[in-house]
Order: sequence, then C-alpha cells, then structure tokens
Amino acid sequence: MVRDGIFYAVGLLAGGILISYVVGPWWGLPLYLLAAFCAWFFRDPDRPVPPGRVAVSPADGKVVVVAPETGGRTRVSIFLNIFDVHVNRSPIGGVITDICYQKGKFMNAALAAASTDNEMNTFTVSGEGVTVVFKQIAGLIARRIVCYMKPGDHVAIGQRVGLIKFGSRCDVIFGPEWLTEVTPGMRVSAGSSVLARRKENT
Repeated sequence: MVRDGIFYAVGLLAGGILISYVVGPWWGLPLYLLAAFCAWFFRDPDRPVPPGRVAVSPADGKVVVVAPETGGRTRVSIFLNIFDVHVNRSPIGGVITDICYQKGKFMNAALAAASTDNEMNTFTVSGEGVTVVFKQIAGLIARRIVCYMKPGDHVAIGQRVGLIKFGSRCDVIFGPEWLTEVTPGMRVSAGSSVLARRKENT
C-alpha cells in the first residue's frame, strides 16, 4: 500500500472508532468500510518487468485510443477506473529530462479532450537513444496528481514514478522508432504489459 492510503485508512479508522465510542458501535461502520476501501484502493503490487527492447504500460487500465500523431508519432491512451491500481510507472529506463505540470479542467478522463484540456503532469524520459513522453492526467473524480520524481532522476523500466487518485488517464507518446502492440479495448497492467517494441533497425 502506498503511504497516502495509510493516511486515509488510519484517519477514517480513527474517526470510526471515535463515533462508535460516542454514539454507538454501528454508527462507525460507514467509516470502517471507507477505511477498508482506501486500504484496497491504494494497493501497490509488485510487477514482473518483461525483457527486451520494450516499453511497458505506465498504468493499469483499458486502452481507449491508439492514434497517429504528427511527426510519425503514436499516442496510446489508457483509462483507469476506480477499481484499477493507480500507481504509475515509467515506460522505459533512462533519465527524466523534463516534468511539466499543466493546470486544467477535470473532465471525464474517458473523453478524448481530457488528453489536452485536463490537469496533467507530463514526463519526458530518454534512454538508449530513444525518448518517450507520458502523461498523468486527472479525471472527473481524481483531483490530485502525485509525482515522486524530478528532472534529472534516473529511472528503471517499470519503476514507480507517482500516482493519480480516484479515476484518471495516462497517455504515452511513442516516436516512429516504436511499433505499438496494443489495440483499443485491451486491458493492460502497469510495469508488466508491453505497449510497444523498438524497431529492429533503431
């Protein structure tokens, strides 16, 4: 469990115990249930990272978009619902050359406009001659993006870099040196599902 989950769960549990003591045992039940939900929601399982010249998913969720972008790039968008693990991971290993925070709206993260208009945190990671950009995008319910890293930090493929709370979206932008291996509708897991592979001549 990530630290945020411990704080939420302990606070709710303490509130439930207090209400149960003052009012009656059953009155604290809603807070006990919320504490259990937070402990479950903020889970952070270990994941096996696949070998090879691959880029892994930065998030658990459902692939909703695989679309061409300018300059021969490809955007893969992943929608996280409230039941998914919300810890985000780096798609490739390398150096974080930039992290750019953008204020914005809190539209439903499943909408296409969320990729450009919502509040987001954009990472640029460079390693082994390639660069991958990925975004933590807030959603309708998610109101806080958490980032563990800073520019200049070295990351391993699949390393934890942050989280988005309570429903969100992650976009990954691949250059022309990558071949995407996912299609809309597929479910992916952060750190272990392959989104793309390097082309042989790159």
